[in-house]
Amino acid sequence: MMDAQPLPSKETFAIRPATGAIGALVFASPHSGAIRPDDMMHVAGLSELSLRSAEDAGVDLLLADAAAGAAPLIRGLTSRAYVDLNRAPDEIDPALTPEAPAPAPGPATARLAAGYGVVARRTGDGRDLYDRPLPLDEIRRRLGCVHRPYHEALAELMQAAHETCGRAVLVDWHSMPSHAVASAGGRSRGKGPDVVLGDRHGSSCEGDLTRLLKTHFEAAGWTVSLNRPYAGGYTTRLWGRPEDGFHAVQVELNRALYLDEQTLQPSSGFARCRGVVSRVAAVLAAEYG
Repeated sequence: MMDAQPLPSKETFAIRPATGAIGALVFASPHSGAIRPDDMMHVAGLSELSLRSAEDAGVDLLLADAAAGAAPLIRGLTSRAYVDLNRAPDEIDPALTPEAPAPAPGPATARLAAGYGVVARRTGDGRDLYDRPLPLDEIRRRLGCVHRPYHEALAELMQAAHETCGRAVLVDWHSMPSHAVASAGGRSRGKGPDVVLGDRHGSSCEGDLTRLLKTHFEAAGWTVSLNRPYAGGYTTRLWGRPEDGFHAVQVELNRALYLDEQTLQPSSGFARCRGVVSRVAAVLAAEYG
């Protein structure tokens, strides 16, 4: 497992360019990073597994081929425990800092109450990350060092695709704990769906994109759920503007497909999962590249 590391200002994200000409397609993996800066100063005694429990461990490795670089890939390098790149910058938890502005009503309020704002108060498995309040200036510094540069770089990729092709198509890749979807909707579902596609209930992209993804994941023998329990986060909402030529869909892969969730190391299913992801990427490239 990766030890905590200092965070050089230029190493908060990485971009793998597409191998060919600019197309409409952009891939992102915001939660696959594992670097925890020294200034995080989380509560003592948390295990490495708990600290990394919200990360999408290994998703960047699944995308390493992604049909031989069919699209540029931007990936976060910083742990989600430090800053969540798929939260709005104003989703600041008032329970974490007494200086936080009052949150707007809506789904973000429920996330904040649970401890999962843009700077999380809890680990993915529900443990407290801090035994102190965080000053608002500290939260804003994290946003300026990590959140803002990532989204500025993503915006450049999306704008370049749009200017070249007349449209830009973002596929935001994530993973989900197998236990979190095993009883989606409160009903027993065994191991849960293999894939959840989030298009904000049809509003963030053209229907053909969601149907294409669903068809080809199902062709691999995987079960696919639409928008349940994940309809798409901040990035999908930000770039899901089909009327302006910007399309976005969130893809959540069940970690049981490729990961040993107790060690965060690739499981025996990793090679097959990576092959499926690469084939789906090739289909996307043929349609949107």
